[in-house]
Amino acid sequence: MEPLLLIPGPTPVPPAVREALAQPLIGHRGPAFVELYRRVTRRLKPLFGTEQEVLIFPGSGTGAMEAAVVNLFSPGDRVIVLVAGAFGERFAAIAEAFGLAVDRLEAPWGQVVPPERLRERLLTYPPGEVRGVFITHNETSTGALSPLEELVRVARQESGALVVVDSVSGLGGTPVAMDRLGIDCVVTASQKCLMSPPGLALLALSPSAWQATERARLPRSYWDVQEARRFGEQGETPYTPAVSLWFALDRALDLIEAEGLEQVYARHRRMGAMVRAGGRALGLEVLAPEAHASPTVTCLLLPEGLDAGAVRRALRARGVEVAGGQGALKSRAIRIAHMGAIQPEHLLQGLLALGEVLRDQGLAVSPEEAVAAAEAAQAE
Repeated sequence: MEPLLLIPGPTPVPPAVREALAQPLIGHRGPAFVELYRRVTRRLKPLFGTEQEVLIFPGSGTGAMEAAVVNLFSPGDRVIVLVAGAFGERFAAIAEAFGLAVDRLEAPWGQVVPPERLRERLLTYPPGEVRGVFITHNETSTGALSPLEELVRVARQESGALVVVDSVSGLGGTPVAMDRLGIDCVVTASQKCLMSPPGLALLALSPSAWQATERARLPRSYWDVQEARRFGEQGETPYTPAVSLWFALDRALDLIEAEGLEQVYARHRRMGAMVRAGGRALGLEVLAPEAHASPTVTCLLLPEGLDAGAVRRALRARGVEVAGGQGALKSRAIRIAHMGAIQPEHLLQGLLALGEVLRDQGLAVSPEEAVAAAEAAQAE
């Protein structure tokens, strides 16, 4: 029996997408790949909310984050990085590794950085000094969704900085609206809301960001977006692409289009509400406040005395895989994904198993009540 995968990446790959992986390979310099390239990149644009070209590299979401840094900035550039979890910290660490002057604007894990705090920080610098503002759209480590529109608006009002957004666990599960909001760079990856295997790093740049690539002086080769764009104009990539993963992503986009993008977003919102309601019915605390709860992943805090590792092992024995907490939350939290191909019925199964595990470990909980609470949240 296939395990029920409820982790925030890699997420379950639908059967049709797995079948696409098994297609015979094609030459990446021939007309069949040109057609595939153009079809996939064109259909990604609505998910990014952009009319700009989407670039796809072989790599991870972290690779796309590095691509944003090396293509847009120069050594010593001042950037503000919003940090409220592990992946905001990762963006800051990447920027520091390449010699940027990083100012971390921090919030407690589970919270988000308020737009007014970003405004206050920007106003401490002379005009033009801050060259970039880095925002984690959906913090996978905490299940908190940043107020993207408000943060971008503040960055635009108070600086001429490039706005770079990590939407690795958001894009495809919640709107991004890159062009409308005025975001300069959005990065994501294939293995979360896009229902594909790991291995593709995706990003899109605004016209202002493309201009910045002409000035940027950090070394780049593999992640050179100018080279990728030159080849992309011909429907090709600079070097051998992960052809089978392109097949998979193409089929996954078929499924997203068949469901309808607004329906996909609504399903993710419902599933997030289900997990939060079911978790609370089991006496668990949702780390993120309701106003900023992620539609794609939920972090649940366990009661004192329960070890997250033991809970995960017991769930695994029941055929359910959830993620552990990260950083200081490693032994205190579990994370349940509700993204991509995951459906409400999978979450009901997962919550029932979680309730049984907690009951077996001595908690006075009702798995059936957790399922009922989740079903009620789904119906709202």
